[in-house]
Parts: sequence; C-alpha cells; structure tokens
Amino acid sequence: MLEACAQLIDEVGYDGLSTTLIAERAGVAVGSLYQFFPDKRAVVQELTLRNLDRFVRTVSARFEGVEMAHWWDAVDAVFDVYMTMHREVPGFSRLHFGDVVDLRLLDASKDNNTVIAEKLTSLIAAEFDLEAADLMLPLSVAVEAADAVLHLAFRRDPAGDPTLVTEARELVRGYLANRLPDDQPKDLPSPR
Repeated sequence: MLEACAQLIDEVGYDGLSTTLIAERAGVAVGSLYQFFPDKRAVVQELTLRNLDRFVRTVSARFEGVEMAHWWDAVDAVFDVYMTMHREVPGFSRLHFGDVVDLRLLDASKDNNTVIAEKLTSLIAAEFDLEAADLMLPLSVAVEAADAVLHLAFRRDPAGDPTLVTEARELVRGYLANRLPDDQPKDLPSPR
C-alpha cells in the first residue's frame, strides 16, 4: 500500500490522491486499507516516516562506510543522500519529509524540520564526538536554510537546479563554519 501511495503521489500529487486509488493500485479492497489507515493522510504519514527512516539509515551507513575527516564531509553526505532520494525514491520529490501535507506530519509536537535537525544532530554529534546541545541550534538553522534553497532548486528544475544545490551546500557550510565548536576545522574547501 505504501509503494502504491508513493507511485500515485508522483503521478497525481497529494491533492489527487485518494484511499480508493491507493487500494486499487495496491490490488486490495478499500476496506483492507482502512484496517491499517483511517484516511489518505495516515497512509502518507506512514510513507513519510518510512522515508525519514530510510534517510537516517542511509546517512548513518554513509558515515560508517566512509571516513569523515571533517564535519563538512558529513554535510556533503547529508546533501548527497537527500538529492539521491529526491531523484530516486518514489513519492519523495513531491512529499519531501511531509511538509506538503502538514508541517507537523512526522511528530505532532514538533515541525518536520525540527525532527530532521534532531536526527542529524544525533548522527553528527556521535560521528565527531561533539555535544548534541552545541549542535542543535546551528543544525536547526542549517536545515531550515537548506530546505528553503533546495525547494527553490526543485521548483526551477525537477532534477534540482545544480547551481542552487551548490549554493545551498555553500550556505550551510559557511554558516556552520562559524557556529560549530571552536576545535572543529573552519578552513573548508568549496563544494564547487
């Protein structure tokens, strides 16, 4: 059902989505869908949570699979994972992390970008042996800024305007270079 939902979101968007369409695409009776989900929002919420889990697992695997010499390597990895998901994961390019549906889709008590920032804070703090409390505010601002510029990049080009994607990386790297703890390297190479 989640795969059917993702495919349909790519085809008709959230507004065109219905539980009937999801059930038909999944090859199940609409009553079967209602056994698991009360409405289309709940299906999309579950799909978005699955995408968040995939994002976090992929970023974590990237951190484990490649030696991260500096924090900007982590920033680049996060961008790369996001861009890959945007281009390859069905439904992700239209939903992102649920902001199209509800700014609090991932967690009723926090906005979606705060949830993302918290996940990234945990991963980066562990990877670079930093205090999560020192990272939360800068990463929250970085996520908000990157989100805004990446939305612009994908509005201009469905594959993500490369110039704007580079600008988003540069913006985040430059901002974080001035906000991370003093013992972190500040002399970062340009992502161009």
